[in-house]
Amino acid sequence: MTSIDQITHEQKVSLAKETTFRVGGEALDFYIPSSEEELCLLSRYFKEAGQDFLVLGNGSNVLFADTPFKTPIIKIGDAYSSITVDGNRIHVEAGAMLSKVAAVARDHALSGLCFAAGIPGTIGGAICMNAGAYGGEMKDVVESVTIVTEGGKTEVRSCDEMDFGYRRSAMQPGQIVSRVTLRLAEGDVAEINKKMEELKKARVEKQPLEYPSAGSTFKRPEGYFAGKLIDDSGLRGYRVGGAMVSEKHCGFVINYDHATAQDILTLIEDVRRIVHEKQGIWLTPEVKIFA
Repeated sequence: MTSIDQITHEQKVSLAKETTFRVGGEALDFYIPSSEEELCLLSRYFKEAGQDFLVLGNGSNVLFADTPFKTPIIKIGDAYSSITVDGNRIHVEAGAMLSKVAAVARDHALSGLCFAAGIPGTIGGAICMNAGAYGGEMKDVVESVTIVTEGGKTEVRSCDEMDFGYRRSAMQPGQIVSRVTLRLAEGDVAEINKKMEELKKARVEKQPLEYPSAGSTFKRPEGYFAGKLIDDSGLRGYRVGGAMVSEKHCGFVINYDHATAQDILTLIEDVRRIVHEKQGIWLTPEVKIFA
C-alpha cells in the first residue's frame, strides 16, 4: 500500500513555470500524485492534519502572487493523465490536457469536443469551471465524474449532479476531480478535423496567443461582452508595468513584457473600476486569484 512518503513531493517550485500567465512566487510544498490511490491518500493526509490544500492542473486560469505560496499544492498533470476510448465513451484521468482528449476523440471519429481543442487546460480543471468556447461547454459531453471527497473517499456523480452552470460546477473546496467519462456522438474524422482547424484559425486571428495569459480574464456579464465593455471604456492597450489589456482582444489581460503578478492584479482592478465608472457594470474575474 502506498504511503505519503512515496508520493512525489517537491519544494520551492516556481509557480511562474506552472502557470500560463508565467508569473508568481514559489510553492513551498508541491505534491504530484500519479494515481487515484495517491489522490485519496493526500486528501486523507491533509484532512487529518487539518490542512487546506489547492489543486492545480495546467495553471491556465489562475493568478498567484509574487510572494511564496504556503498552502500545499496538489499538481494533477502528466503523471495522472491516461485516456481510454470505449465505443462512444472516453474515460479520462484528470491530468490529461483537454486538447489531447479532443485530438483522441477526433482520431476515433467521435464528435462533440471540437470546442475544447484550443482550451489550454486539463480536463480536471475544465470540469471544475465547466470550461467552454465557441458555443460548447463541458456539460454538453460529460456523462459522469469521479470525485475524491474531503477525507479521501471516491464518489461518482452524474452530469446532472455536477450542477454545471456558466463557468461553475458543484465542486467544493477539499474535493478533487479524479476521473471523467465523456459520452460523444459518432462522426466523421475529416469533418471533425475541418471544424477543429476552423476554430483554431479563429483563435489565432482573434486571440493574443503569442503572449502569456490566462485566456478570457473576465466572465461575460449577462447581456454584454466583457471585451466590448473594456474597449468602449477606452482601455484597449492599457498598461500597468509589464501587463496589458490586449490590443487584439480586449477581453484578455496579457503578460506583455516581463510583468509581475502585482502588475496583472493592479491592471485587473483598474479595468474593473474604470468599466464600472464608465459603463455602470462590475466585471467579475474569471481567473482564480490567489494574492
